Amino acid sequence: MKICTWGDVASALEGKTSGGGELQIALLAKALAKSGHEVVIIDFLIKKDFITEDGIKVLSVKGYNDDTKYFRFFSLIPKLYSDLKAQKADIYYSQIREFRQLLPYMAARKVNGKFVLQLASDLDAMNLRMRMKYDYLTRFEGLYWFLKVFLTELIFPALVRKADTVLVQHEGQKNILIKKGIKSFIFNNLIELKEIPEVANPVRHDFSYVGALDRRKGFAEFYKLVEKAPFATFKVIGQPRDKTGYLYFEKLKSFKNVTLFGSLSHSETIYHILNSKALISTSPMEGFPNIFIEAWACGIPVLSLSFDPGGIIKKEGLGFVADGDLDMLANEMGSVQNTEEFSKKAKLFVDRNFVLNKNKINEINNLFTELNKKG
Repeated sequence: MKICTWGDVASALEGKTSGGGELQIALLAKALAKSGHEVVIIDFLIKKDFITEDGIKVLSVKGYNDDTKYFRFFSLIPKLYSDLKAQKADIYYSQIREFRQLLPYMAARKVNGKFVLQLASDLDAMNLRMRMKYDYLTRFEGLYWFLKVFLTELIFPALVRKADTVLVQHEGQKNILIKKGIKSFIFNNLIELKEIPEVANPVRHDFSYVGALDRRKGFAEFYKLVEKAPFATFKVIGQPRDKTGYLYFEKLKSFKNVTLFGSLSHSETIYHILNSKALISTSPMEGFPNIFIEAWACGIPVLSLSFDPGGIIKKEGLGFVADGDLDMLANEMGSVQNTEEFSKKAKLFVDRNFVLNKNKINEINNLFTELNKKG
């Protein structure tokens, strides 16, 4: 079976992921390649084709990088469609809300392949009003950004309905789609544990905050939490990405109980999470954050202001959800205990559901084989 996907994935295959969605595509590609399938990734950001040690073919878009910066927006579309169509894949897999996902859909229809769409956020399943509130109205990045948003809203919701198969990250997303009359299958995020070291006595005094520092991810709320919790010490890993991020990043420099690390490598970030009391999240809306899974793989709880993917934190006892109440979250921080019992439970949950091991690879192989057989 031949599976084709596209995007900024080459960096993730090389251990330098540009985002959580790209990392998930890379891990899925590895799993499918290890099952003996032919996997092709078209990455328009690279200049030379290459094949990974797992046998994944990574192809550039010929001529794209020769175009001028402003012409690329238009030139990529016909070139990418032509390259996708030329693969004549059995399955075209797409993830991340993007208007250009129309291209693998069209390629699949042209060559009688299947189009599989994976949702990467709860917002992908929700309506425009929710996307406006929690995404688009939190940032504006110029005319090009506005054009992408307009085209995405014109095209992506239709693709969710027209896809041969829709994959979701958790039960919550599945239930949203059921109300719209759209059938979907839960497909858990994937994680590799090779970067999580075994530490006999981790130092767990600090609370970690990891990710993009901006309005959309609730960085202003994190600042308010720091003010409400002077008893706690914080490690902040990430760079500011908008005016809100820069404003509160500068303000936090005056807090003696906050250490700002900026951007770190994935292995360095894991090290700090491992040596933390808990992971703090103040994001109002997500999909299924990789960082939550990594925290549980390190044996520490997730303390979330608002977001709970599919209600898993509450149902599985993997931390605490404050339902938007900062005072409640600050109070919970004062009572966190890192027990061996919790650590074992969290690690077992990750191993059972997310780790890319032999069983998970077999599960993925069976899923995509069945998807390919669907009429």
